[in-house]
Amino acid sequence: MTSQDADRPGPVGSSRRSKITPEREREFFDAVLHQIRECGYDAVTMEGIAASTRCSKSTLYRQWRTKPQFVAAALRSRGQARFARIDTGTLAGDLREVARSAGEWSPQDATLFQALGHAVVQDRELAQALREALVDPEIAALEAMLRRGVERGEVDAGNPALRYVPAQIFGVLRVRPVLEGRNADADYLLRFVEAAVLPSLGLA
Repeated sequence: MTSQDADRPGPVGSSRRSKITPEREREFFDAVLHQIRECGYDAVTMEGIAASTRCSKSTLYRQWRTKPQFVAAALRSRGQARFARIDTGTLAGDLREVARSAGEWSPQDATLFQALGHAVVQDRELAQALREALVDPEIAALEAMLRRGVERGEVDAGNPALRYVPAQIFGVLRVRPVLEGRNADADYLLRFVEAAVLPSLGLA
């Protein structure tokens, strides 16, 4: 029996879903993501979340039938393009601000990626939710920045480095903890952008 099976009760119809306030739902989601970061995915249970949020586990099971579905919902609730708020007027300025912004939130996101690593491989819905919450919105925002840079004439549309900028940014966020045992903070990311990303776009 997998950990997912252990957290799966009998069939629950959607008609039995109870009404909870957005504030209470946010509390549940914050609790499950916090426990995943602190304890790892496998150690988190619906019972534990119920206890920490002072609700009955049946409340959680009525809303989300299994732990994977609960975690996927929590991840999707966080979906936001933090990079989308960045628009300094120049591509180089935007990318420097991306470095500063990513350096602020990367420790939490890196911990979540690591804690969900094995579970994501096993559960397609969980993997998709993780992408929707932490990856896809930011990639879309980066691509919009790059398009603006091309439209302003800062970068040639045919520059082959354009397509690899998201991979550069997300790659260094994921890899530095593995290579150096430290998260990619704002200072590190800014130096990386200055040394590797901007020169590849002809913006150094």
